[in-house]
Amino acid sequence: MSIIMDAPRTTDAARALRAELVERAATLRPLLARNADRTDRERGVPAENVGALAEAGLLSLMQPARYGGLQTDYRTLLEVSREIGRACGSTAWVASLLNASAWFVGLFPARAQDDVWADKPDARIAGVVTPSGTARVVEGGYRVSGRWAPASGCAHADWAVLGVTRPDAEGTSDAVGIVLAPMAELTVEDTWFVAGMRGTASNTLVGEDLFVPAHRFHSVPDAVEGRYATPFTDEALYRAPFVPAAALVLTGPQLGLAAAAVDLLVEKAPLRALTMTNYATQAEAPTIQLAAANAASFADSAQLHAYRAAADIDEAARAGAFPSYDARARMRMDAGMASVHAREAVRIVCSAQGASSFGESNPLQRVWRDIETGSRHAVLNPEVAAEIYGKSLFGIRGTVSVLV
Repeated sequence: MSIIMDAPRTTDAARALRAELVERAATLRPLLARNADRTDRERGVPAENVGALAEAGLLSLMQPARYGGLQTDYRTLLEVSREIGRACGSTAWVASLLNASAWFVGLFPARAQDDVWADKPDARIAGVVTPSGTARVVEGGYRVSGRWAPASGCAHADWAVLGVTRPDAEGTSDAVGIVLAPMAELTVEDTWFVAGMRGTASNTLVGEDLFVPAHRFHSVPDAVEGRYATPFTDEALYRAPFVPAAALVLTGPQLGLAAAAVDLLVEKAPLRALTMTNYATQAEAPTIQLAAANAASFADSAQLHAYRAAADIDEAARAGAFPSYDARARMRMDAGMASVHAREAVRIVCSAQGASSFGESNPLQRVWRDIETGSRHAVLNPEVAAEIYGKSLFGIRGTVSVLV
């Protein structure tokens, strides 16, 4: 099924590339699905999965073309991660976050980008932008210490984007920032013991008195307002609004999980009787038919919200126009509602399939655990998003969070 909602300035060439990349992801689904139980059980995405994604170019969607990346757009990232998520939620989450972190690097000064990719064009980046570290000014840069979690994809990364505060800069735009540090200078603590998205291995990064050169610091308040340090201002992708983009990338895997649940219902219902009824198959029962319709509709609604936000983000980036506060508030609301509706689609399928949904041999229980966990990421919090959006509709701005 295709839901048409795209940025007006999207070229035919961009759409053709997007379709090709989604097809590459679809080709990998059997492999990823075969490894899904292992990914969940071993609490990590297998190297085989990551290697296949990299070989297909699906980990370079947000990397600048200057370094050999595909430099696509947010609609493409959503569609690719959705396709991956139909096979494995954890693998889709890691792929989305590795791509998103590459986009963060694309906002930094040219010298910082060279540090990451000039000598290793296939370098991958994990990230935790929550400012849970501290940066202290020293000659030539900063000394950085902290603990950062959850660091999705850190097991497969060469660099990390880390959120920090600068006590010396309190009251200025440099009081909160993100820095770039090599993974080799960080320690990974195994802390990711969770019910869902287990395979993301979103463990804790620990750094103690790391030296970070000045060019590897980027102000978060500047980024939130669209003031990026990259000198390559002709590259549309790196003009996308910071907070809406950072939130939206988390919805792609959830779109895939919702689609996977609907697929499972449509596949299994004709093969099973409806327990304690006269229906020979579930597919004959109006209750199951209605459940399928409602679940599919919620999955579609999740896509529509996510794709509308992607269209707004991509169009603003191509036009070189930073979206207004109210527009950004709606984009964040769209991301939150996409997660809520995707989660509801899965819930309906689980209820329709009954207690068997939660048998360990049933992939639906993993889909349920993954979306129940992933949809509750703080930046997607639908109540916070609704408060921000609702206030903006009445002209009240900036009272809930700076992350709009």
